[in-house]
Amino acid sequence: MPKTDYAIGSLIGFFAGIFAIPTFYNLGIKSAMILLAVPWAGAVGGLVGIWTVYFFARKMPVLAQFGRFFAVGVLNTVIDFGILNLLSRSTGIAAGFLLGGVNVPGFLVAVINSYLWNKLWVFKTGSQNLFAAFPRFFAVTLAGLLTNSAIVIFFTTYVAPSSGMAPNIALNIGKLLATAISLAVNFLGYKFFVFQKKEL
Repeated sequence: MPKTDYAIGSLIGFFAGIFAIPTFYNLGIKSAMILLAVPWAGAVGGLVGIWTVYFFARKMPVLAQFGRFFAVGVLNTVIDFGILNLLSRSTGIAAGFLLGGVNVPGFLVAVINSYLWNKLWVFKTGSQNLFAAFPRFFAVTLAGLLTNSAIVIFFTTYVAPSSGMAPNIALNIGKLLATAISLAVNFLGYKFFVFQKKEL
């Protein structure tokens, strides 16, 4: 395992912790001590996660790549959640069709973050022609955006109200479901279509 991966895992965890703060705050966790501890807990979690993945990857090398993909996916998810919660709280929009628009900025920031980490670290296709694969990446990710927003809208508008869930809870459960559905599809699309070792 490259030693830099430990540092990268910690860095990813730290930034994931920073972007998690708006989500925790929106869910009612407002203790300054807890919120300030989140990035540092994320850094430790990232380090332990990378070590664990490489421990198991000794027998199944593909796990190392999937573990890096998962770490980047966690960061992307937390960025997406954090921006969504920040915008939802500031606009007061937590359900309905308008939520689709509120969902887009966080998703787009996460997409750019995802592209750079996946190209340079997960699939290691190099920094030459940095954005050469971006059109393919965007095509795969656009399908994810539409699916992601549709699931969040459907869950918060039709499923949550009948269950009596609080809007901020429903927002985050819907987002979690949307994210889980796209994980495996994105990994396969990125690995075999977007980030091939030889650029098309």
